[in-house]
Amino acid sequence: MTDPVLVTIEGAVATLSLNRPGLGNTIDVSLAQGLLAAAIRCDQDPAIRCVVLTGKGRLFCGGGDLGALAGAGEAMPGFLSELAGTLHMAVSRLMRMEKPLLVLVNGPAAGAGLSLAIAGDVVLAAGSAHFTAAYGGVGLSPDGGMSWLLPRLVGLRRAQEIILTNRRIGAEEAERIGLVTRTVEDAALASEGAEVAAGLATSATRALGLARGLLADSLSSGLETQLEREARAIAEAGRTPDGREGIAAFLARRKPDFTGRR
Repeated sequence: MTDPVLVTIEGAVATLSLNRPGLGNTIDVSLAQGLLAAAIRCDQDPAIRCVVLTGKGRLFCGGGDLGALAGAGEAMPGFLSELAGTLHMAVSRLMRMEKPLLVLVNGPAAGAGLSLAIAGDVVLAAGSAHFTAAYGGVGLSPDGGMSWLLPRLVGLRRAQEIILTNRRIGAEEAERIGLVTRTVEDAALASEGAEVAAGLATSATRALGLARGLLADSLSSGLETQLEREARAIAEAGRTPDGREGIAAFLARRKPDFTGRR
């Protein structure tokens, strides 16, 4: 049986590839479980310092596997609860791990595929990519963190339109409204992604992880709470070998040699 999520590791970079290309990388329970297992592996392995998420084939991810949903029949509510719950554990782990997440959107993303596409700290989209919420068209509501992520990225008013009208967002518009970091030509996606991943993987891993946590909590925190979190985080970063190395390198006017050690 083909693994629904392929994990390849080159140096300090782990690449997770959604691997159901014949079915548009749609998400069934096995893919959700595979993504969760891969996310846990990346989170737990200190040698991994950057995680890349992408899709095999023409699509990045077409969302939930509607055939599997239909096959559940009267048991569909329970099936959806299991599917979304497993996917949500994977999304939470990917967004809370102390390693940066780079998403390479190699093609169209819809439904939960849109949620996964926008979950990265850096998101590069191929010119052929486009984005659709899709849920309303099949009588369902968002999952995968879309209702949390989308308003934070593009604002509530634009998120309302995207989710409620199912309007397709092209790659260029996605960059313009902040849905993705930037759009690149299809042929350049892999090479530009590798360059970004290499830069992230040689950065101060602990500091990036602390920054990820601060950003994730920022919109739900009051000013004083966030200031206290920042003070604690920067003190923690200063305790690490990378914190000391970064300051020493700056004063010596040389490039820092970050190791990612805590």
